[in-house]
Amino acid sequence: MNQHRITPLTESGLLTALSVVLALAAIYLPVVGFLVVLLWPLPLVVLVVRHGLRYGVMAAAVAGLLVGILVEPLLALRLILAFGPAGIILGLAFRRGVSGVAAFGATLAAAIAGQVMAVLLLLAVTNINPLTAQVDMLQSSFDTSLQLYADMGLDEEQLAKTKADIQEGIKMLTYLFPLVFILTGLLYAAVAYSTGSRVLRRLGHDVPQFPPFAEWRLPQAFLYLFGFALVGLYWGGTRQITLLYEISLNANVLAILAGLLQGLVLIHCLLRHYKVIIPLRIVVYVFVIMTPFLAQVTAMTGLIDMLFDYRRRFSARGKK
Repeated sequence: MNQHRITPLTESGLLTALSVVLALAAIYLPVVGFLVVLLWPLPLVVLVVRHGLRYGVMAAAVAGLLVGILVEPLLALRLILAFGPAGIILGLAFRRGVSGVAAFGATLAAAIAGQVMAVLLLLAVTNINPLTAQVDMLQSSFDTSLQLYADMGLDEEQLAKTKADIQEGIKMLTYLFPLVFILTGLLYAAVAYSTGSRVLRRLGHDVPQFPPFAEWRLPQAFLYLFGFALVGLYWGGTRQITLLYEISLNANVLAILAGLLQGLVLIHCLLRHYKVIIPLRIVVYVFVIMTPFLAQVTAMTGLIDMLFDYRRRFSARGKK
């Protein structure tokens, strides 16, 4: 009954105020702020689903204006660019009733684009690349630690080797900047999708469901991407083609992560088939992820599973 008494404008005002509160909490809470900012697209999702695209865009603009007045205009604009597109696109996908996979894919693309726009805005206004700044801070921290160990009288040869390994790792990290955008967008999209779908179901809306974990099947394109990445790494490394090497490295890591996820799905199906209890399953998942050799084997198995679909073959064999 109360739901029908609230006008779209009133509900829009309430959810806009919630967006401002979440933004302020994300800014001023030192530890919890990172988690709070992940929920910022949620009011936009609800508004677009319940009242349409126009109300979601207006709420994002008004919330950004208020945060800009209360805190800082540049920070508010970055907030809108980074999180607004994902919330609006997800709400629009839910409103139109597309499949859960399509809704998540569109949200992921919007989240990645939002992160890129936010970084480009900061780079254009301040000429500061936040990713490079984080790497420089990490390098400074390692240098301070190594100097401390040197002052304690540790072996200089071992320290030099450790420093060289750290610098090589940091160099690889700079090559993986594009993958950082993808993984960050994946995190934002996953949180927006899970929280948005739960809240909307509580409000009585029928939203598309994501397939159960046991039914996840990633496209075979990741297997081909892995093969092309290996070729690119060889050509880029042997012929000193830095751009090709960087692109191939990102593609390689992305394909391996996709294979690891597919491999975990396969392990999940096997453990569920043999009725392994959930706590023990979690231990197995963590052990596989934390063990480099097992994680690599699982990733390769997952990549091959994208082509042969072992689950379908096992189920077909079980019916005979």
